[in-house]
This record gives sequence, C-alpha cells and structure tokens, in this order.
Amino acid sequence: MPVTMELVGQTAGSKDVEIRARVEGYLESVNFREGDFVKAGDLLYTIDPKPFEAAASQQRANVATMQAKLGQAEQEVARLKPLAEQQAVSRRDFENSVSARDAAKAQLDAAKSGLEGAQLSLGYTKIAAPISGLADLSRVKPGNLVGRGESTLLTTISVVDPIYFTANISEADYLRLAEKRVAAIAAGEKSAAPKADVELVLASGEVYPYKGKLDALQRAVDPKTGTLAARLTFPNPNRIIRPGQYGRIRFVVETLNGAVCIPQKAVQELQGVQQVVVVAAGNKAEIRTVKMGPRLGELWAVTEGLKAGETVVVEGLQKVKPGGEVAPKPVEAAGGAPAPAGAETKAVEPAGK
Repeated sequence: MPVTMELVGQTAGSKDVEIRARVEGYLESVNFREGDFVKAGDLLYTIDPKPFEAAASQQRANVATMQAKLGQAEQEVARLKPLAEQQAVSRRDFENSVSARDAAKAQLDAAKSGLEGAQLSLGYTKIAAPISGLADLSRVKPGNLVGRGESTLLTTISVVDPIYFTANISEADYLRLAEKRVAAIAAGEKSAAPKADVELVLASGEVYPYKGKLDALQRAVDPKTGTLAARLTFPNPNRIIRPGQYGRIRFVVETLNGAVCIPQKAVQELQGVQQVVVVAAGNKAEIRTVKMGPRLGELWAVTEGLKAGETVVVEGLQKVKPGGEVAPKPVEAAGGAPAPAGAETKAVEPAGK
C-alpha cells in the first residue's frame, strides 16, 4: 500500500523578470498583447524618443567640435616643436601648446562618452523583452509619464516552462522524510533523492498530466509557522499552468508491503478507540480493538489487531451484537473492485432475518 503525503501550495514562474523604464519620458506605444506569450527581443514599449534624439545630436556636435580643437592643437604642437628644438621660440610656449593638445584630447574623450550616454538613453526608449515568457497586464498606458524619479514598473514576464510550485512542509513531516532518506542511504541505495513522481492536483480536482520533481528546499525553518518551503518544478509545455494558481502536490512517502486494508466504514471510533466487528468461528460477531494506519482512497490500513484472511463487517454494524450470530454476505471492495484477498469484507444480516 503506498503511503502518500499531500501539501498545499502555489505556482510561480521559474523566472519572473520585471520590465522597468530606465529613462524618463512619455510612453508612446504599447507594442504587445497583454497576457500573451512574447519572445526574447520582441518590442514591448516605446518611449517618446525625440528629446533623446536631440540630446544625441547635441553630443555629436560636441564631438565634432572637440575633434576640430584637437586637430588645431596638434597642428600648433607640430609647428612649434622644430622651432623649440632650434630655440626659435621659448620652451614655455611649446609646453603650453602640448598642454593645450592634451586638454583637447581629454575634452574629446569626454564628448565621446557623452555621445555614448546619449545614444544609450536613446536606445532605452525602445524596451524589448529580455526573455521569452508570458507577459503580465501592462501597468501603464500610452501617454503616461514614466521613469520620473524611479524606474517605473511597466509589466512582468514569467517563464512558465518549467513552472515552479512552492509548498510548505511541517517540521515534523520534514524530519520524517529526512530520516527515511538517511535510512535509504545507509541501506546502500545509490541515490535517495526524490524521483520525478510528484503529482499535482489542480483546483478543479483534476490531476495534472505531467509529473514534477523536487528542485530546492528552503535553508531554514520559518520560526513563525514552523514550516519549510519546498520548491518543485513541473513541465508546462502547453502553458496551461500560470503563476499564482493554487493546488496540491501528492507523492509517495513509503510503501507498506503486505498491508491489511479494510473499508473505512468498517471502523467504529468511540472515545478515541477504534474497533471493528470480526466474524469469528460459527459466524459469531466479535468486537475487536484495532490500530489504524494510513488511508488510501476509501481503504484504511490496519497496523494492529487484524490479520489477513479474517472477515470484517462493513454494512449492518448497527444490527450486530457482540457474540451474536450473523449471516455474512460478500460485498464489493471500495471503488467497485472485488475485495482483495486476505481482507474479506461482508455485509451482515442477523441470523434468521
């Protein structure tokens, strides 16, 4: 019998990239369909480029001016150098020309840097998708002023294949799983890492067709909740799962070999004591205290008090008296399947009725 664990959690994109305005200006256009899939390099937004084109033109003019000044300074140095060697001009005049040339070089470099900055700002007026993924709704509309004082958030792009699912596991359950892993390693298993066999149950109740696997575990237990966040990845080729959806993950913790299972409705609970009615020799009813284990669907595993091959009463419990004679009739097991061997179930009628 597989012993499963279920955890509630929420999906998130495996990459969530915020798209922000890096320059100040009026938004000219939104160039994508909101909520749709975009590819890396697709144009998303356009900010009015005219002020930045003007600034770039001004910087190009500054570069041209500085280049002319540098050329003039170099010609002056070339003219004074032979004269200085012949001592036809003062050494000071020559050194001043060299200093003027060096200053012109520095001014040209500064002008080129200004041009690069202006061209970079101009490039920021066209905002393209850095990654492929699902685009969120746009936070701004054409005509809005963006980028003033801070980098305005425009939208968010999420990579949804694979999709992340984050669930919180209690400290007790984590310790139980960790002990099983340590035991598996000690038993000589090559790998005790979780396999890709985690099921995702969607909010609709349907089981997601693709299996997931553990991706990462939070470093520390949250002292406020006493839980540990576990992140899993699920393939999402059709992009059906979107960030923010709630669901449940289900995975097998261990397998009970040779488990004795009975329908849950065969168990009576009174003041914390669990009991079943066993049909003993001579079709005599016997009340027996049992200890129950994990559940699977409508079946319940018996850990103590019942062994394979015994007959338990499933229906008609209200008619049965301890030591009374019953007329058992076989019933179908939970889920409409025949009763499994070693866990026979009976419907009961009092003898003579």
